[in-house]
Amino acid sequence: MATEKACKICRRLVTGNTCPACKTSDLSKNWKGILVILDSDSEIAKKAGILAPGRYAVKVK
Repeated sequence: MATEKACKICRRLVTGNTCPACKTSDLSKNWKGILVILDSDSEIAKKAGILAPGRYAVKVK
């Protein structure tokens, strides 16, 4: 299984070399915590600034 990286811009977790959400290749292997968003209209998604369902890092360095 490939190691997940976190996008430094939107914090989405990805396995490739480009973030599918914001199309950047600015990724980090240094991240902590996982936030799974199923409903982008939820209060947690709004507070985290997440606009689309997916798996996100809580903190990216």
